[in-house]
Amino acid sequence: MRRKIESLPRYFIPPADHFFLLGPRGTGKTWLTQRLFPQALRVDLLEPETLRSLSARPERLRELIGARPEVRQVIIDEVQKLPALLEVVHLLIEAKQGVQFIFTGSSVRKLRRGGVNLLGGPAVQKSLYPFMAAELGPQFNLEEALRLGMLPIVRGGKAPEEILRAYNGLYLREEVQMEGLVRNVGNFSRFLEAISFSQAAVLNLANVARECHVNRKTVEGYLEILEDLLLAFRVPVFTRRAQRELAVHPKFFFFDAGVFRANRPSGPLDAPTAIDGAALESLVAQHLRAWCDYSDGNHQLYYWQTRSKVEVDFVVYGEDGLYALEVKNAAQVRPEDLRGLKNFGEDFPESRRLLIYRGRERFLRDGILCVPCEEFLLQLKPGGFPA
Repeated sequence: MRRKIESLPRYFIPPADHFFLLGPRGTGKTWLTQRLFPQALRVDLLEPETLRSLSARPERLRELIGARPEVRQVIIDEVQKLPALLEVVHLLIEAKQGVQFIFTGSSVRKLRRGGVNLLGGPAVQKSLYPFMAAELGPQFNLEEALRLGMLPIVRGGKAPEEILRAYNGLYLREEVQMEGLVRNVGNFSRFLEAISFSQAAVLNLANVARECHVNRKTVEGYLEILEDLLLAFRVPVFTRRAQRELAVHPKFFFFDAGVFRANRPSGPLDAPTAIDGAALESLVAQHLRAWCDYSDGNHQLYYWQTRSKVEVDFVVYGEDGLYALEVKNAAQVRPEDLRGLKNFGEDFPESRRLLIYRGRERFLRDGILCVPCEEFLLQLKPGGFPA
């Protein structure tokens, strides 16, 4: 199964020049760069001996490259482990030796805080996301995606449920605890559980702070850590040409529906429909986010909500157009399900409006295209939006 997953095509297109490839652990950065650049010199900073050697003498990288004059690409895996190495790379780039440098990373925290000339300079920044449904093709199954998410490391494993359960532990142990990002790992673990209740919802940090018994400033720091580790993202309010009073706070999402479910407690007091609904909206969110980044046209992901709580789950805005999407975890479309999209259409008549639901029929109602979720996700490919 892992071999089959590794061979699947990805929508990421590598730049011709130097670039950072950023993404959470398990998104397949190593698999992809091995396939794209099979002859490259690879420097894996997850290997303890390699990390120790280059930490002691970062300039040793110049010697490694000098010994391989035929090499045209150099890949530095998990570059955030040793930001000082980038200073050597900048000198090598300035020497114009005809070598392309590719840096993979699962955290931007040290790269942003470690000094100048790190995420800036001559290398562009690109991202790799969990699988999109269209990348899996016939292997995509909506129920499985809602339960396990779309992470390649999970989908390619023999025991995906166990890998997903261990995923949080991997980050807590290797990223948060070992890197000393928080003083109290127990508080951070409680924060992960508490903020899972904010998935696909407007973020209220004061409520999250009360739930995990820490102050708001601490929660803000924890959220920043999640975002720096690329484990979460916020979706802002769409405010262009606003004709109504709008909400001001963003929505919160873990980057993958499976990772959300791994953090979200479930028991007799937790309504399965609420968890399933948040998971469905999360799955659509991560697909739209990947589509925006992989597509040309500088698209951005938003949501829309008035002060009177009239809401549209997602708004995609860019050179290709303006799209409004509502996601419903139901097999039937009720008149009230279309209310937010109708209001949005009144303010933005040029928008294309879609309702994504769990039924099987595709139909047009009141100018709104209603599409089964699985069909929509499979049709969502970079370069074009499902018609």
